[in-house]
Amino acid sequence: MLGIRPYRKNDSIQIACWCRDSISFYKWSEGRLGDFPVSPERIEQAVSGRIDNEKYFPFTAFDETGAVGFFTLRQPGVNAEELSFGYVILRPESRGKGYGKQMLKLGIKFAFELYGITKVSLEVFDNNPDAYYCYKSVGFRENGNITSYDLCGEKWKSIEMEITR
Repeated sequence: MLGIRPYRKNDSIQIACWCRDSISFYKWSEGRLGDFPVSPERIEQAVSGRIDNEKYFPFTAFDETGAVGFFTLRQPGVNAEELSFGYVILRPESRGKGYGKQMLKLGIKFAFELYGITKVSLEVFDNNPDAYYCYKSVGFRENGNITSYDLCGEKWKSIEMEITR
């Protein structure tokens, strides 16, 4: 059984170990955490600077073995009715077990039922089909917004997806 809890400082040590290659790291971070490899300190710096922000929610997913995933929910702009997923990552050994879907559903439940949001969004790179189909399987749909990023010497397309209550 999977659960989520608020992110804790030492979670960054495990999360940094889950980023084992540069391509996976940039698919996860969009380059917002600097260069690969990422350090626990850099993750902590990125997350802790916003913890007291009432529009930013970092979560760690866990099972009986410990931490297995991480994600954030944040208000992406001035629309108080929307939260956006970010930094969605699973421990590599936990992939393929349905944890991604469970973790997303728990985040969506938090947004809709506990926080009262009417729309949740996220972005996914078109070169990350496993994540794309995971998001689609829990109800996210493309909304037509596409952004390009220069990553790893290439142009990567990011597809925005959303789900509404």
